[in-house]
Amino acid sequence: MPPTLYVASSNPGKLRDFRTAAAHTSVEILPLPNLAAIPAPEETGLTFAENARLKAEFYSRHLPGQLVIADDSGLEVPALQNHPGVRSARYAEDSNYLPNSKLSNDTRNNLLLLERMQSIPNRAARYFCVLSLARDGAEILSATGEVPGEILTTPRGSSGFGYDPLFYLPQIVKTMAEIDLDTKHHLSHRGAALRSLLETISQNGIA
Repeated sequence: MPPTLYVASSNPGKLRDFRTAAAHTSVEILPLPNLAAIPAPEETGLTFAENARLKAEFYSRHLPGQLVIADDSGLEVPALQNHPGVRSARYAEDSNYLPNSKLSNDTRNNLLLLERMQSIPNRAARYFCVLSLARDGAEILSATGEVPGEILTTPRGSSGFGYDPLFYLPQIVKTMAEIDLDTKHHLSHRGAALRSLLETISQNGIA
């Protein structure tokens, strides 16, 4: 019987990415029940792998016997010493950048990235994701996915979230925010990580 995977995230973009990546399988992807009522653990890991495992193990204790997945993912820019990295979602917050602005967190993060890359000619970057699968407080396995790209000087596109409007994919001449869900399924770091995870689950008969 195909397994059901409970995602430890309320981020609609992530849930959409995971469901799209699993659309051609019989695996069911569901949000973790009552996630909003569970105090989030402090993400103290120094790497994506550490944080993904920490979250998967923590949240799996709140759904005994079930398979829970959690990811830690973000943007790495070599010219910025691989920042924002594990702090991608809190990039502007960490720097106290535009703290009283009514702009969204994603917009503030993008503006700060653009400011810090203003005089940098090397625009290479990558999205990287580590996905951890846990049950009853113990990690069972993990998988990774990545997609290379470049950082534009101005945002393009209205789909996606996070740094997607700035993340340019030269091979298709579009940003991650300009592509449809099916294309994103084939290209995204989360999609790659989930496909790898689902393959390992199938090979090992995990249910």
